[in-house]
Amino acid sequence: MKSKIPKSQLSTTKDLHKSSFVSLMIVLLTSTCMFAQSSKETKADDQYEKLAYVDAIQTYERIAVKGYKSQDMLQKLADSYYFKADLDNAAKWYKELFAFAKDIAPEYYYRYSQCLKAIKDYKKADEMLAMFNKKSGNDLRANLASSQKNYLAEIKKNSGNYTIENAGINSEYSDYGSAYYGNKLIFASARDTSGLRNMKHTWTGEGFTNLYQSDIDNQGVLSTPKRFGKKLNSKFHESTPIFTKDGKTVYFTRNNFLNGKKGKDSARITLLKLYKANLDGDKWSNITELPFNSNEYSVAHPALSGDEKTLYFASNMPGTLGQSDLFKVEIKSDGSFGKPENLGKGINTEGRETFPMVTSTGELYFASDGHPGLGGLDIFVSKIDSDGTYKNVHNVGEPLNSSKDDFGFLINEVTRNGYFTSNREGGKGGDDIYKLIEIKKAVCEQMLVGIVTDKETTLPLANTVVTLLDANFKLLKEYTTALDGKFDFGQVTCDSKFYIKTEKETYTIIETTVSIPNEFGKTFITIALDKSVKAVKEGDDLFKMIGLNSIYFDLDKSFIRKDATVELAKILDVLEQNPTMEIDIRSHTDCRQTAKYNLALSERRAKSTMEWLVKKGINKSRLSSKGYGESQLVNDCGCEPTSNSNCTEEQHQANRRSEFIVKAKKK
Repeated sequence: MKSKIPKSQLSTTKDLHKSSFVSLMIVLLTSTCMFAQSSKETKADDQYEKLAYVDAIQTYERIAVKGYKSQDMLQKLADSYYFKADLDNAAKWYKELFAFAKDIAPEYYYRYSQCLKAIKDYKKADEMLAMFNKKSGNDLRANLASSQKNYLAEIKKNSGNYTIENAGINSEYSDYGSAYYGNKLIFASARDTSGLRNMKHTWTGEGFTNLYQSDIDNQGVLSTPKRFGKKLNSKFHESTPIFTKDGKTVYFTRNNFLNGKKGKDSARITLLKLYKANLDGDKWSNITELPFNSNEYSVAHPALSGDEKTLYFASNMPGTLGQSDLFKVEIKSDGSFGKPENLGKGINTEGRETFPMVTSTGELYFASDGHPGLGGLDIFVSKIDSDGTYKNVHNVGEPLNSSKDDFGFLINEVTRNGYFTSNREGGKGGDDIYKLIEIKKAVCEQMLVGIVTDKETTLPLANTVVTLLDANFKLLKEYTTALDGKFDFGQVTCDSKFYIKTEKETYTIIETTVSIPNEFGKTFITIALDKSVKAVKEGDDLFKMIGLNSIYFDLDKSFIRKDATVELAKILDVLEQNPTMEIDIRSHTDCRQTAKYNLALSERRAKSTMEWLVKKGINKSRLSSKGYGESQLVNDCGCEPTSNSNCTEEQHQANRRSEFIVKAKKK
């Protein structure tokens, strides 16, 4: 009795006109991590005779409370609490940031959402997370499409790695899927060569598929196909075998049929199962179904890991995310099996993932219509990490992929020759097997390494914790630097964005964005950390120590602008915290205008700066001011006597600067 697949079931996953068993198989298969390192609070000594200290973050907070705010300062202030896991205070300052600024980077929506959850404001946290997803993209099928809007350009980058040709063994029927067995290629075919019962599948109009073999000669030419494994083939469908390296065990797909008995699900449909057989002499025997099969769902398309301890397969069993997902199961030393595990959202989507193949170097190839592709099923590849997780999924590009179904990737890892299946235009039957030759490695490899240094001394920093996060701030790796300050995250995904969080006691925690190119090589990053608490000595410039932004004056003017008050408030706070500190205010101009004019202008600007501080309560005896005009240029942008210069505006800006020099204490 023939197995039937109702069209109502078929039409939910596949076009009705496609007449191959592959269609039948497909139809049936149809947080942020935060690490905080407590820093010792260093209080300023009361006596300037010892040492004075400047803590930029505490300064920022005190002046922000007084109403002096900027976007840069609020971001740093909120981040300082976020990285220390003080999410209550971080939420406070992120709230201030979002109220103050409009153009905010996507990562701040994510951080704010996590902080809002910490204070149980779940509604607003969800709103922030939704905005983060909208701005930066997320995962699964819809979000993959959104986050990979330039996917066609990316596929083009990955194209051209193979040459292809018809394998020369195809019939006018469906021929698909392939596996190596010694010097033979084993594949499934719907060609009817038995001459016995001439059985036809009622839906495809073709014969039920059986396993066939072709010898591979020294030139890679395939011989005329003939039936393979008489005991393996039944009156129903067989396909997609995988053999152990010793050639003594085979796993394969078959309709739910064993020992002359056909099984059906509750809807009276005969689904797919995985079977195992052993070689006894020159015959296959002891055919048994695998224990995680079921009459109520399909399991198909087996693949073995390089060490043969893991079996991969496709299924729509409970726990499937989409129409069919990829799973893996442990093969134990006694031959029994563990519990099947879904490969997860990094691989599986709401669509179809099927036909897995795993190389000995840990590359997972599979077919999918859920990841962005060229049409139908495309072939994709993902690197399996040492911890069992999966790197970013890459479309292998043309010519392997087309606007039709492309699947069943197989490659000889020594010769780099292989096969795949497609129903593209120009074929002989419904599905055809094509030969491929890899001409360059399809998967990009990049190493991410770097060094952490002291920003001021440029010396390497030991015992620094360096954390690698993915684009969604998920922890990937953590590294502690040795005496040379170097870190090595090993291989990372090409054409991806990462964040590196760097933290060391008494240094300001920073987060660095790293973009990995889509090419072979090594990405080297230098991360310079700034002291969060600094000792102040005679001759130091508070402008540099606190990290002030430039203090601007309007053209030819000397009054204090509103944006400059935020920066001057930082100087004010330092003076308030260190009541014996004295500073010399120095103002400089660029060379444009006459030297006499610039000297007078800088004098007025230095004086107005000092007067601002005096009005805010600083004793005038602690301050001095002087204008230097254009007499102390930091570059070669002088322009006397014409007042003309070919320098850029950026070069001139470097000369228009303010300095706040710490003076020696009066005797």
